[in-house]
Amino acid sequence: MKIWKEFFIEAAHYLHSAPSGHPNSRIHGHSFRVRVTLEGQPDPDTGLIMHLGDLRAALETVREKLDHRLLNEVEGLETGTIENMTKFIWDNAKPLLPLLAEVAVTRETCMEGCIYNGPSQ
Repeated sequence: MKIWKEFFIEAAHYLHSAPSGHPNSRIHGHSFRVRVTLEGQPDPDTGLIMHLGDLRAALETVREKLDHRLLNEVEGLETGTIENMTKFIWDNAKPLLPLLAEVAVTRETCMEGCIYNGPSQ
């Protein structure tokens, strides 16, 4: 069984790999929707995989690292691609959320996204 929680981030970045003069080589911003999914079985006493309020609180610590930031200046995310951002969220959320199964990030302004299910086995 899976549960999920979404949160939003407003952030800017630029792509080192973009050709000189390309719009992506300059600082620009996006609205990001992040969806974090946990997978497990509900506790027999509570009926919950995890209380969604506790999930929200754990995710807030990750969200604060990215929201209204220049992603290229965030330690561990110097190349601020959506792929690296998705993995960054996983790496920062996994110690707080052992049942983490998936992180999905969508760039709302571009209708693009990335899904990460953790490191390959």
